[in-house]
Amino acid sequence: MFNLVLFGPPGSGKGTQSTNIIEKYQLVHISTGDILRAEVANETPLGVEAKKYMDQGMLVPDEVVIGMISSKLDATPDAKGFIFDGFPRTVAQADALDNLLEFKNSPINIVLSLMVSEDELKSRLISRGEVSGRSDDNEDVIVKRIKEYHAKTSPVADYYKGKEKLVEIPGEGTVDSIFNALCAEIDAKLD
Repeated sequence: MFNLVLFGPPGSGKGTQSTNIIEKYQLVHISTGDILRAEVANETPLGVEAKKYMDQGMLVPDEVVIGMISSKLDATPDAKGFIFDGFPRTVAQADALDNLLEFKNSPINIVLSLMVSEDELKSRLISRGEVSGRSDDNEDVIVKRIKEYHAKTSPVADYYKGKEKLVEIPGEGTVDSIFNALCAEIDAKLD
């Protein structure tokens, strides 16, 4: 089983690269947002619990999210591995995820962090907003999102760096050149 976390600020190319990684390595995509929506829609016990918080405009507690991730892992026992996208976002979440995966005897193998300059992120997000109609086409909103990412995610990167699992990948260049750099790190861990 091969598990990886893909990090990167908004606009870093995580979505594009996740798709490429999933296709090449046949990993199961774990998106906490998708899992939350599915659990709520299916009215599972965890979904009902999550909905109580969501209806009040509150964040779903980490233990509920970890429970949903555990269910997703259990529902796909034949998976070659998992790619975690958008999770963990805090050190507490990283620690909880590590504990869950250690319990399941399937730890995180590598954490890949896409490094992109703030100017490039702004440019990408403005372009993406113009094309998709997403709300992040306003520079003030973009700057806030990037700052929020760095404030919350930097400690998570340090957490994984301390466990010698973090690899920083330049996230500027062609989609193919970035993908090749990601694959080189994944392949080195698979050998």
